[in-house]
Parts: sequence; structure tokens; C-alpha cells
Amino acid sequence: MTHDLAALVGPDGWTTWEALTARVDRGTVARFVADGRLARLQPGVYALPAVASEWRLRVEAAVRSCRGVVSHRSALALWELGPPGGPVHLTVGHTRSGRGTPGVVLHRTRALDDSVRRVEGLPVSCPERAVVDAWGSPAGLSRADVRAAAIDAVRRRLCGPRELLAETGRRPCLPGRAALVDLVRLLAEGCRSELEIWGCLAVLRGPGMPPFTQQRRIEVAGEVFVLDAAYEEVRLAVEMDGAAWHGSRAQRERDIRRDALLATVGWQTLRFGFRRLTTEPVACRREIRAVHEARRRLFGADRVR
Repeated sequence: MTHDLAALVGPDGWTTWEALTARVDRGTVARFVADGRLARLQPGVYALPAVASEWRLRVEAAVRSCRGVVSHRSALALWELGPPGGPVHLTVGHTRSGRGTPGVVLHRTRALDDSVRRVEGLPVSCPERAVVDAWGSPAGLSRADVRAAAIDAVRRRLCGPRELLAETGRRPCLPGRAALVDLVRLLAEGCRSELEIWGCLAVLRGPGMPPFTQQRRIEVAGEVFVLDAAYEEVRLAVEMDGAAWHGSRAQRERDIRRDALLATVGWQTLRFGFRRLTTEPVACRREIRAVHEARRRLFGADRVR
């Protein structure tokens, strides 16, 4: 008897042992696997060979087979905070065995339910827990990759610095914990990129620099702008421009328009590109101080009149 495997498996490209054996006998399933016409992804989960290597499908199969929550590096990938790939990481309750199946790494925890969210129907660790878990167990990711995930999670408002700090507080023995706490504090202060972190530490907080406010919101002509750093008392804005984003012609034109609108309400904008910030921090500090001092005198003269 000839079987239509695509019809047996269904539109998702995978199916379960129970669903298969409800339609064909066990010996037929075994022959499909032996002939390479069907791939066994996990115990009790089968897929067509054409899709068996797809990472997202392997995650579904692992969740189905192991009844866990997608976590660590795998959770970052589902939140689009990191690249997919590698073994599937799942977290289960502490009473469960920590032994995984081929291609699956199991982690155990006593606090599982409070961290579970849903992404496209799959149970997934919340973004803040995924970041902290991956920080301690990067599973092939670099520390820079996990830092980028933390920054991106806050920038996209998937979680806030407060949630990240609380999650870090639950892990007193987390490897590299002090570095993560430092990063989260910078995020809480308003940094939203590695360039802003560099600019904040190496330039804006450098010797002799005046105090500033990060992520200052200003509304002009019905539009809301967020300044990277603002010296409120002299209406001076400092913008830190990433090489990729601000290098496009369209973005440069938007920047010019934005700066012009801010000027209509008295704000002057200084822009520093990636190269200058990272290679000439002393010169950048000197320029900011000079403009700040000039505007301080200007605003002082205005008060006298």
C-alpha cells in the first residue's frame, strides 16, 4: 500500500507517534524512518526530512517531547534578541530530571511558572530571565552577544531595567554578575546602545564635564524627540550617531530636520559619530565643554537684560 506521507504528517511538517499510529501500524512507521522518508526529531515526534533541520521545528519538537519551557539562548532567539542555532535549551521544574534528549539541554529551576510567556504558541522564558540565564550560560554566544540582547530588550521595551535588575538579584552566584549589574544600571540611566554607553562613560562623565540628563523628551510642533543627552540649563543637546544607522542619506536628512526644529525652541545640537567618540574622546569632551560654557555665558547675558 502506498501512503501519502505529506498527508499523514500534515501541513506543519511534523506529527506525533500517537497521530501516526492512529492511521498506520507501528511497523510502517518504523519502515518510514529506516528508509529515510521520515525523521525522528525527538521521542514521539516525527517530521518530513525536508523540514527536519529547521531550528524552529526542532524547538517545537523539543517542547512537545520534554514538556519544558524554552529558555536561555533558545528563548533569546524566539524573542528575536539573538541568533537561532545550537541545541534547544529548555527549563523544567526542579522535581524533574535534568537529563535531556539528543539536541536538547535541560535546566531545572524552583521558580518556573512566574517567568513563562508565550511566543507563537510556545512557552518561553520572559525576556529578562532569558537574558540573565544566557549571561550565566551563554551556550556559544559571546558576552557581547548577550550584552546586545539586554540592550535590545530594554530598547524594544520587552522588559525594563527594573525587571532585569530584579532577575539578577535572584542569582547571587551568577557568573559575571557585577558586570551585568553595571550594564543594567547604565540602561536604567537612559543608555540604549553600546555607543551611548561608551559615550556616557568615556565622554559625558569624563573629567570636568557638566551634569546632563539622558533620554530627555522634547515636543516641537507636535513631534516628540528624545535627546541622547541634554544640558537643560543651556538648552544644549548631544547626539551620538551610530555608523550604520546615521550613515544613510535618508537618516542624515531626518537628523538635519530634527536639529532645525529643535533650534526653533532654542536648542543647539552637537552630533558625534562613532569614529570620533571612540577614537577622540578627549577632543569630544573639550568641544562639549566649550559650547556649554559659551551658551552658559549667553544665557547669563540674557538674564541680565
